[in-house]
Amino acid sequence: MKLRIFTEPQQGATYDDLLAVAQAAERLGFDAFFRSDHYQRIGEGDPGPGSTDAWITLAGLARETSRIRLGTLVTPATFRLPGPLAISVAQVDHMSGGRVELGFGTGWYDGEHSAYGIPFPPMAERFGRFEEQLEIITGLWTAEKSYSFEGSYYRLADSPALPKPAQRPRPPVIIGGFGAKRTPRLAATYADEYNVPFRTLADTGEAFARVREACETTGRTVRLSAAQTTVVGADRAEVERRAAAIGENPDTLPAGGLCGTPAEVVEKIGRFAELGAERVYLQILDLGDLEHLELIAAEVLPHV
Repeated sequence: MKLRIFTEPQQGATYDDLLAVAQAAERLGFDAFFRSDHYQRIGEGDPGPGSTDAWITLAGLARETSRIRLGTLVTPATFRLPGPLAISVAQVDHMSGGRVELGFGTGWYDGEHSAYGIPFPPMAERFGRFEEQLEIITGLWTAEKSYSFEGSYYRLADSPALPKPAQRPRPPVIIGGFGAKRTPRLAATYADEYNVPFRTLADTGEAFARVREACETTGRTVRLSAAQTTVVGADRAEVERRAAAIGENPDTLPAGGLCGTPAEVVEKIGRFAELGAERVYLQILDLGDLEHLELIAAEVLPHV
């Protein structure tokens, strides 16, 4: 089991905040540092300095870390055209020495689209565009010569399909979500990893089963993972303090998160492993509490 740190900087975090967390995560032995890709705070509250651009952030972190893997959970297909996104990710992959992973999704938060002038088509069109982007991005990375594509939403004519990423044949692609039909098919067709975010163990197991079934059709194998809001404390008082700091109830959070003492969290991570998860993304919302990471690294990481 690999443990990955997952942050939500749209809730109010500077690049320096993220750098401190990424470097601490690397020093403490976590497998990866991931961030969301949003341009506006979700929900009410102080926006702080606002959000930062995901791929610009990861480009910077690529040069200021050396081992930890870097990625998004997840980049919306609505934010960027597929050709330029393929170029950006390939470049960051080179800047990191081949440590990048692309978490990719349809986009869902209409508020940030209207706030920044980003088109937000209906869901059916978003899925259509998403599938074409998946084919284009992976096609550009793996094409041996020029690349062309003719779809309902995008057309590429004799693209040089450059630059190539450092990882060959391409960086891993992660598709997340809980959809019952389109998501499993797309994950089984294009993804290297399928992620279930913020669900109960039972719901996560059902989602994994749907993707396994879809993989029987495509003949591919997809790594399985989960993302969970994480609050760990040495004792009940510390759990309550950390939960309060992020606006969570420690009595209800365990249903869809990892909340409790290190032993309790290790036990639940083990249950995700029994379902087939190979990675768990620990959503850390209080980015100023680096002692939280230190506790998890010391008391949870060695036991999973």
